[in-house]
Amino acid sequence: NYSFNLTIKPSTFLLTGFPGLEANHHWISIPFCMFYLIGLSGNCLILIIIKKTQSLHKPMYYFLSMLAMTDLGLALCTLPTTLGIFWFKIRNIEFNACLTQMYFIHILSVIESSVLLAMAFDRFIAISNPLRYSSIWTESTIIKTGLVIVSRAVISLLPIPFLLKRLTYCGDNVLSHSFCFHPDIMKLACADINVNILYGLIVILSTVGVDFVFIVLSYVLILKTVVSLMTKEKCLKALNTCVSHICAVLIFFIPMIGLSVLHRYGNNVPPMLNIVVAYIYLIVPPVLNPIIYSVKSKLIRRAILRTLWWKN
Repeated sequence: NYSFNLTIKPSTFLLTGFPGLEANHHWISIPFCMFYLIGLSGNCLILIIIKKTQSLHKPMYYFLSMLAMTDLGLALCTLPTTLGIFWFKIRNIEFNACLTQMYFIHILSVIESSVLLAMAFDRFIAISNPLRYSSIWTESTIIKTGLVIVSRAVISLLPIPFLLKRLTYCGDNVLSHSFCFHPDIMKLACADINVNILYGLIVILSTVGVDFVFIVLSYVLILKTVVSLMTKEKCLKALNTCVSHICAVLIFFIPMIGLSVLHRYGNNVPPMLNIVVAYIYLIVPPVLNPIIYSVKSKLIRRAILRTLWWKN
């Protein structure tokens, strides 16, 4: 009888690693361990270097610190459940714990999007109005910007767990990923989820969507500025300061957009594609961002080498 399979709130959800490859999860865990190790150590190193190096106490690097802290948070949010499945075959996650993990994953995603927008605005000011750069980005302005970024994410996503708690769920409690994701949990409900879908769409468009539009607009204005005011050499030099940020934007937004499209319209695509894109979205940015900025920024590279040389 269908009514026996209904529950107002499931006690646990079952997380999923790579379906059909359970026997190889120990081997699959090796690259994941490497990714997490690189992501955690790389972002911690960025934070330590910026804190210890006086020449890096500038707005650009303060925003890079925010990005590193956000990437650390994203990696730490998914690490316990992902490695728990691969190492110990622990698939159960309590309902409230799942909602908590989901909430922080989405908060940190919105924060990362907002930090990338702040970094784009920082590059625009540095290139278009360098004489007023230090007067615009004062220490108090940067702190206020950080507080606004965090508050925006926390407040806009606060209703999501409560909207999921009000739903009635079916007997099926198997999630598609090794972590909790809002669209994934929502699909297990037997009740009307139109409110969840609508609110989720409003949040994603008003936060990440708006951020992406303004990032693109910032770069349009940057290109307009460098083309009209600078020589070819100065133009290339100015654009070179944006390369790291452009890479960070691409490796964050492309997988995020891909995952959102798959969750909404990808009912007929192989489940493995959905799983792989989700891992790319949550694990690749924390791994690549510190590498990109270390390679492209001479100041960070020199500071890292000085620190390593001093330790030796």
